[in-house]
Amino acid sequence: MKNSRTRIIRLGSLSIGGGEPVVVQSMTNTDTRDVSATLSQIARLEARGCEAVRLAVPDMAAARALAAIREGTGLPLIADIHFDYRLAISALEAGVEGLRINPGNIGSHEHVNRVVDAAKAHGAVIRVGVNSGSVEKALLHKYGGSCPEALVESALGHVRLLEERGFHNIKISLKSSSVLHTISAYRKLSTVCDYPLHIGVTEAGGLMRGTVKSAVGLGILLHEGIGDTLRVSLTADPAEEVTVAWEILRALGLRSRGPEIISCPTCGRTEIDLFSLAHAVEQRLAESTADIKVAVMGCVVNGPGEAREADLGLAGGRDKGIIFRKGKVIRSVRGQEALLTAFMEELQQLLTTKEQASCVSANAISLP
Repeated sequence: MKNSRTRIIRLGSLSIGGGEPVVVQSMTNTDTRDVSATLSQIARLEARGCEAVRLAVPDMAAARALAAIREGTGLPLIADIHFDYRLAISALEAGVEGLRINPGNIGSHEHVNRVVDAAKAHGAVIRVGVNSGSVEKALLHKYGGSCPEALVESALGHVRLLEERGFHNIKISLKSSSVLHTISAYRKLSTVCDYPLHIGVTEAGGLMRGTVKSAVGLGILLHEGIGDTLRVSLTADPAEEVTVAWEILRALGLRSRGPEIISCPTCGRTEIDLFSLAHAVEQRLAESTADIKVAVMGCVVNGPGEAREADLGLAGGRDKGIIFRKGKVIRSVRGQEALLTAFMEELQQLLTTKEQASCVSANAISLP
């Protein structure tokens, strides 16, 4: 499933394309001019596993804020620019590693030349981003609407503007709110060029609907080896985008980060409040990078078996629960609150043990 068909480019410290691990990206929704708020959100995104961040740069005040933002985080930054070439140049001078532009909408040929020259000088990546809502009128007329063919032709037209100027440090995205159009467009594009592809389903919706659409669309593309970076676009906290992205990659066996949490959907046999138990465990582990498997199960049918297979597992019964560690029963607890407290204690102990083991391993590797 690795996309080895694309060329490798560099975005700051990241290698993208050519079969390198798929990079998880998100976008801040703070006012970029508010440096403190933006850096705070970037830190939260990084804690969830975000590896590159895009920021909206609507005016020169936002562009001027980028230098302080660049200084305050180590993540590669991508400036989202439309219409004004001066914003792109200012962003590059501030130290961002990438631009997201459409070369055709930032002005004259001279303006495009100046942006390309600046990108070359700073070693930056330019992502040509085409959305179904931004396709040129001529192509809409030619194809009768914003279809996959129109998206591909639009993207390649913008890419040619860069190639004619000797610029090839390019990444491409084709996004539609239609899952099927998105899949079709990326399939077509992947057969006609070898630039790395940033994949996503745009305007996917809220947390539930957006997750479903993104998982279907991105899952299919990634399973076919299409996609070098991705963003799950949600009308929700951007941190949730990162969590969903990692779960998509984990489900496909492409990458994993942090704990794997297994919990049952509940049924009429469930006799404890499993929803609150599972939610509490998920919240506790939201930013953990520990490579562990945790099971939170609610009945006596599948619960004990799944719990035994985990590093730490809970199998619930009538107002009680049994806690397993590596297949062995270590505690039997009565009462919902007592059960949650006991499980959190055991979880913390497991995390501490893992952290200590990681430190020992790291120290051993560093010894001469």
